[in-house]
Amino acid sequence: MSRTKRFWMVGCWLWLSLVVVGCSPAPEVANSEAFEVTEATIAEVQSAIRSGQVTCRQVVQAYLDRIAAYDETLGAITVVHPGALDRADELDRSLRSGVEPGPLFCAPILVKDNFDTFDLPTTAGSEVLKESLPPDDAFMVRRIREAGAVVLAKTNMAEWAFSPRQTVSSSYGTTVNAYDLERVPAGSSGGTASGVAASLGVAGLGTDTGNSIRGPASHLALFGLRSTLGLTSRDGVVPLAFDRDIAGPLTRTVEDGARLFDVIAGHDPADSFSEEGKREASYLDRLRADGLQGAKIGVLRALAQPRSSDPEVLALFEQAIEDLRGAGAEIIDPVEIEGFEDLLNMGSFCRRFRYDMWVYLQSLGPDAPIRDVREALESGRYSPYIQEAFEFFADGPLDVPPEQWDPPCPPGLEHPARRIFHDAVTAAMDSAGVSALIYPTWTYPPALLELAKDDYLGDNSQLVAPATGMPAATVPMGFTKGGTLPAGLQILGRRFDDGLLIQLSYAFEQATRHRKPPQGFPPLGGSGA
Repeated sequence: MSRTKRFWMVGCWLWLSLVVVGCSPAPEVANSEAFEVTEATIAEVQSAIRSGQVTCRQVVQAYLDRIAAYDETLGAITVVHPGALDRADELDRSLRSGVEPGPLFCAPILVKDNFDTFDLPTTAGSEVLKESLPPDDAFMVRRIREAGAVVLAKTNMAEWAFSPRQTVSSSYGTTVNAYDLERVPAGSSGGTASGVAASLGVAGLGTDTGNSIRGPASHLALFGLRSTLGLTSRDGVVPLAFDRDIAGPLTRTVEDGARLFDVIAGHDPADSFSEEGKREASYLDRLRADGLQGAKIGVLRALAQPRSSDPEVLALFEQAIEDLRGAGAEIIDPVEIEGFEDLLNMGSFCRRFRYDMWVYLQSLGPDAPIRDVREALESGRYSPYIQEAFEFFADGPLDVPPEQWDPPCPPGLEHPARRIFHDAVTAAMDSAGVSALIYPTWTYPPALLELAKDDYLGDNSQLVAPATGMPAATVPMGFTKGGTLPAGLQILGRRFDDGLLIQLSYAFEQATRHRKPPQGFPPLGGSGA
């Protein structure tokens, strides 16, 4: 029995056990012209449905067909939603009845396996949670459903989100890089990234504590956004470090990233870090092809040094600088952050995983499979590669908030080291008069699977954004190794300048058009919508 079929049967059992409506027959289509979902954008899917070229059911079926055809190779999908076609039928009926659809109507979304979904298991990559069915949706999952999206499937992740290097879980195994099946997709959102890159869904949701949106996006030629801490909600997301965790989009285009972000950004009182009145009215207004005209952008040369970079990646970065300049940006090169090396080593990380997991497990109610994450550690039910990380992260008090520790570990920018780092980066930007800083997302290509640990080199995402709470986006800047392995350009902005990052990323994307699909996952011929 194939991997996908096995997950489908498990998902169906769960779906039926919740007494949710079963499958219904597909409605007839007035116009049967084919619509190809491979590399399609959200807007293209919606336009095809509105025009009568295709139904939502046919679109969803086309992605299900691609999962069935290709995921055995990728290992990106954990559970396919058995109610996806029912949801599509519901959307088709709404459209026929004249109901105005939501902004994400019939967008089949891949959701990382650490987002709570009331109708699918949420394992965070751990076999200990493999049967865990949360009582409700994560904030972002609820938002996308309300906007008309179809939760198509959950995606594999690095176990407990511990690894930025690779995506291996004890619950569902290994995910490979869609551009080279012998290489890693990075971690921990590698399942979402490889799935979106291979068009197993139109777009996806991932999480990022240090690297886990931007790293996989860079390795899979995607747009990824780690938003400002406080702009988006993490309610219902299995935590790693709640004062650094971020959830957000992984998409093939910046436009689709903006469409997702426009729905998921905003205040949530259930998230103690959430700030009111910070989101822009519409992030879609930032999609301007001339968005680099007059922008002043600084080059953070400290993160693009020849001694710590692959020459091909560095060459792509130099070309990206010229492309930015050619699109109208003023480049300030270099911008230096005073005491940068010292700032990187100030020790601003709170080892709060055990406490944050205690809070999360309480949210699952009396049916939570464990009450303390150390139960999972002591049971030995985890992938061998995470043992050292598990022992590190699961240390510390169980039920004492970090700000009450001795010594205390204050949250967010209340932490002195984080505040100093944030202020130093902001001061450097102010002094140079720039609105953003750029550097390679990774300075090395994706590592081979068997060398995921030894060849973990060049991960820049860990270094600035998480500690400072500042937003950072990554956008494709080309390919190395004969045009086969993607590399990403990272753009860092001031807090709550997320819209500006979308604007700059979109203008760069439109000027360069680096995105190309991975080979080996072509259209399915007659099975498209």
